[in-house]
Amino acid sequence: MGKKIMIKTCVIILLIIDACSAGCCAKSSEPAKADLNITDAILEQLNKKTKQIKSYEALIQYRFSQPLLESQSIRNGVLYYAKYGNRSFLRANFQTLQQDDEKQQKHIEHFIFDGIWLTHIDYQIKTVKRYQLAEPNEPMDAFDLAGRSLPIIGFTKVEDLKKQFNIQLVPQNKTEPSAFIQLHLKVKPDSAYKNEYSSIDFWIDKKLYLPAKVATVSTEEDIYEIEFLKPKVNKKIHPKVFEFKIPGGFSVETEPLKKEEKN
Repeated sequence: MGKKIMIKTCVIILLIIDACSAGCCAKSSEPAKADLNITDAILEQLNKKTKQIKSYEALIQYRFSQPLLESQSIRNGVLYYAKYGNRSFLRANFQTLQQDDEKQQKHIEHFIFDGIWLTHIDYQIKTVKRYQLAEPNEPMDAFDLAGRSLPIIGFTKVEDLKKQFNIQLVPQNKTEPSAFIQLHLKVKPDSAYKNEYSSIDFWIDKKLYLPAKVATVSTEEDIYEIEFLKPKVNKKIHPKVFEFKIPGGFSVETEPLKKEEKN
């Protein structure tokens, strides 16, 4: 798994809206305007609520599809995020892998980000790859790491999002109501993300008011999907969860911070 995909794998989209946020039941004689107002309300609520997140834990399913090659892989694991003081940590422990039509098999990979280093431990080929992404005295937040490759919905200012994307509330089937609120973001021609993505979709669970799924389509038509299952918000996560030791016999590859990666 390459560095670019590693960073995308570590993307966290923590979306929380409260029960008072505008649902999909607003009545208006101007549906388009109503949808716009609802979308703005949802995004504003996400900005407000996500600032309260101190920790997050969930089962995750990560699907990477390449339609042009008719190939896909599905990884299942556990995601952890926690903030301690001015430092934040992110860890994803993947336990299984299914390639295309093959049977699911045990496949252990760990991704750990401590604000400075992104570490990938692959137990199949016994390798460790470490990428320095920040100066020791200037650690990054995990959301900032994700933001290098993807705008963080709920953390990115609404007006900034509007500059980069055309944002649309996806209509629901009135006869078969969905359990989710879905927003579709289409990349604008002059967007800073125009060379990376063509569109982004995300679904919010109406009952839990938590993120359920995020899907991005790259300009190369690759699809990255992450589903969040059984989430726990602001529950205590012990700092030791983010500690690790390099197993004996594993090769280690280290890539120091490059000048162009600063800031």
